[in-house]
Amino acid sequence: MDLVIANAQVVDGSGAAGYPAHVTVRDGRIAQIHRDGPPPATTGESLDADGLTLAPGFIDMHAHTDLALLRDPEHTAKAAQGVTLEVIGQDGISYAPVTDTTLPTIRRAIAGWNGSGDDIDFDWRTVREYLDRLDRAHTDPHGGTGIAVNAAYLIPQGTLRMLALGWDDRDPTAAELDLMRAEITEAMHAGAVGMSSGLTYTPGMYAKDAELTELCRTVAAHGGYYCPHHRSYGAGALAAYEEMVALTREAGCPLHLAHATMNFGVNKGKAPDLLELLDRALADGADISLDTYPYTPGCTTLVAVLPSWASEGGPDATLARLRDDDTAERIRHHLEEIGSDGCHGVPMEWETIEISGVTDDANTPYVGRTVLETARANGETPWTTARRLLLDDRLGATILQHVGHEENVRTIMRHPVHTGGSDGILQGAKPHPRAYGTFPEYLGKYVRDEGVLSLAECVAHLTSRPAARLRLADRGLVREGYRADLVLFDADTVAAGSTYDDPRVYPTGIPYVLIDGRFVMRDGLRTDVIAGRTVRGAAYRP
Repeated sequence: MDLVIANAQVVDGSGAAGYPAHVTVRDGRIAQIHRDGPPPATTGESLDADGLTLAPGFIDMHAHTDLALLRDPEHTAKAAQGVTLEVIGQDGISYAPVTDTTLPTIRRAIAGWNGSGDDIDFDWRTVREYLDRLDRAHTDPHGGTGIAVNAAYLIPQGTLRMLALGWDDRDPTAAELDLMRAEITEAMHAGAVGMSSGLTYTPGMYAKDAELTELCRTVAAHGGYYCPHHRSYGAGALAAYEEMVALTREAGCPLHLAHATMNFGVNKGKAPDLLELLDRALADGADISLDTYPYTPGCTTLVAVLPSWASEGGPDATLARLRDDDTAERIRHHLEEIGSDGCHGVPMEWETIEISGVTDDANTPYVGRTVLETARANGETPWTTARRLLLDDRLGATILQHVGHEENVRTIMRHPVHTGGSDGILQGAKPHPRAYGTFPEYLGKYVRDEGVLSLAECVAHLTSRPAARLRLADRGLVREGYRADLVLFDADTVAAGSTYDDPRVYPTGIPYVLIDGRFVMRDGLRTDVIAGRTVRGAAYRP
């Protein structure tokens, strides 16, 4: 049945100024855009937008909802923001491809990101099986089957390395490298859009440039891109960015920098240095894009800040090292006096580490307090507090790292290759507010309130630019023939409701969201419609 969206202010995602129009949707696509005259007659439904801004649905280029999409048919945290497509499989660790041996370890390693998975039937092993599972995850009363919002998948390089080498810190053999390349080819044929890395997370961080370059060659051969969480966002950040630019250029692979920022005190005011590096590469023909979230704190797991040698061998080996007093003292020395590679080479500042979530309810008193605050309250050293939490919570605790700089955030989001990514973790009692607020925060704070970006430019950052990186020919713009993944918002009132104190609050000013021409949000409320599907990449072979 036709839908006519009348009297909308269309901001089409191209970066051009908005214009008034009526938009007809038919069979999940934009059928017509009427710039003149009254709204067209329809035998279907008509919605008077009454001046609301109509834009393409937002694309979250960095999401951690690999299990949330399976467990939650509503997924309102993202749908309410106007997100119609998420890119998952981030930071080099996810749940496909796996074996019966690697899956349990992966589940433990990223329980802080996605929960333990005890509520999930892990009935897949390959990337194709995982994507097919998403496509049949939920069914609505109207016959729709799939997931709450669309999803694209990145092959996780750390998961590949675990499959081929386990958790060993060594170079792969020729056979092991061939196995990883073969897995990439299979995954790209299954529909993956590229490959991610977490180069401050084990075991992915053990890969040297030569190994990563060879894997990127295979990704590029199948039309994908490389999305690294690179080796440092602190000390040595510029060198880490330069490393990624160099190896992807050697591999001939497009580069998308994950949550690109310059953090910690050593990088205050240094965003222009990063952009100068990228501009030189772009001028020389490099294919580069990046994503950011519009907040200063980062978010990860507490175990991630440990030196990499402490995590070699997997979670059980890490816990054994933490139990041993002598080894634990070595870990403390690296953290507090040297600066561990897990904490980006910067000596630990415990006052910046806020516990945001735990997997054991007995550890709930830690949540919302920094490690330093808790240590002082208990009359102990910060390392004693952190060590006890790591052991008691079996490495599941998540943290906010208050190490960012507002001027860096603003400078990077203005860059022409910038896109939006929430990096949102939905787990924990007090998650980062970006999980519920990234996209309205861009539109409300940084567009309307502070004018860092124009509305048309910001919408392009959140729609057509990510669609171009994903090589999606019919998404990211309000154009006739394009898929009707759309969001209607009030540019005068749109705002993030989530805060650091109360992070699970939905945004305001986004009353309507459509996926495949069907309302998943109506009048600001989640409908019962399931309209999302996996979006398969350029090399997909059914």
